[in-house]
Amino acid sequence: MAGEAPGLLRRLGLFDATMLVMGGIIGAGIFVNPAEVARSVHTPLLIVGAWLIGGLIAMAGALVYAELAVRRPEVGGQYAYLRDAYGPLPAFLYGWSLLLVIQSGGMAAVAITFSRYFLELTHIAAPEGLVAALTLALLTAINCLGVKAGSNVQSALMVMKILAIAGLVAAGFAFAPEHAATAAAPALDQTVSLGLIAAVGAAMTPVMFAFGGWQTTSFVAAEMRDPRRHLARGLLLGVAGVVLLYTAVALVCVWALGPGGLAGSKTPASDVMRLALGERGALLIALGISISTLGFLSQGMLTTPRVYFAMAEDRLFFPIFARLSERSRVPVMAIALQGAAAAIIAISGTYGQILNYVVSVDFIWFGLTGAALFVFRRRGEGEAGLFRAPGHPFTTGLFVLACALIVLATVWNHAANSAVGFAILLAGIPFCLYWMRRR
Repeated sequence: MAGEAPGLLRRLGLFDATMLVMGGIIGAGIFVNPAEVARSVHTPLLIVGAWLIGGLIAMAGALVYAELAVRRPEVGGQYAYLRDAYGPLPAFLYGWSLLLVIQSGGMAAVAITFSRYFLELTHIAAPEGLVAALTLALLTAINCLGVKAGSNVQSALMVMKILAIAGLVAAGFAFAPEHAATAAAPALDQTVSLGLIAAVGAAMTPVMFAFGGWQTTSFVAAEMRDPRRHLARGLLLGVAGVVLLYTAVALVCVWALGPGGLAGSKTPASDVMRLALGERGALLIALGISISTLGFLSQGMLTTPRVYFAMAEDRLFFPIFARLSERSRVPVMAIALQGAAAAIIAISGTYGQILNYVVSVDFIWFGLTGAALFVFRRRGEGEAGLFRAPGHPFTTGLFVLACALIVLATVWNHAANSAVGFAILLAGIPFCLYWMRRR
């Protein structure tokens, strides 16, 4: 079992941790997904309520991960929690699904989104896939320079993201007129029924996809100056900040576009800014979305390779990915692997299909990680004096149950895509058994 890697440098503090948490969550989803939610539920209360429910689930998860960070302040974060709670097989399958589905597919899709906005803003004639691949290559090179170099770029981009979202909300409420349908809408126009429950379940899929990502900050725990304090506090501050920003965006979209207009919009953030400030507003939000997507990519390139590094240290992956650069003391081969995997998917154009597999697979790991806290508490392992999840076992149980329901809702609404995701996940079993025999 691998512990803390001695070669990694502890350079990150509380501000870095908070920016990494927020950067891992906020990508392009919040600028688009409010429309997806409005297509499932049709009143202002339910549309905004779905984001509040998602925020409560995310905060419950952050409480769990904060205590896990205190108990297991190790490189690899969530990978280490799964390994120490359940053994090497689930931990390997988590890393396998990160590389083939969750992280690489998500980064490829976000890189393409950045490419589209970048080409629209600059009017450069170039293939989207090529621009996406070059962007990933640039971020790979920056993160190979050292953890602090990557963190500084990520923090700067995250501050610009916050300003862009704050600008969207402020301009929308100040200059866009309230939509008549919103002003006259009743509190609830859907009778509570199985159909309504199914609709809310469908709405939660894009909500939780937009809220996912806080766990990736745990991957760099071994590079934080005081991971027990900084990671736990960063998780809580970062998730709370995102809940506030996301709820404000949902509110301003409903305010300006109305439930029907929001449901019919393909680019709700741009439509709100166009109402508020004309074409200049649409151009400004396009720039903000470009910065947001770039920040998400930067965060993913900084954090996720540490999982492949930890897997290699555990002798569950190729040894080359456990090597550190003598100069920068970061796992450059693992960083290059993540950049290459995302770039290949972006160029191939298969990222759209892979994204459809993400939620059902990702929330299996969220649920299992939440349940790991029960395992560690029962064993009495780890330092629990610095932070204990408030309300445990109820808040932890709520988080695990919510993850299970999200998986079930995703399977119900997207059965074929979920089946492909599970097939990719299970395909990792023979590879894990091979590595376990080798070690």
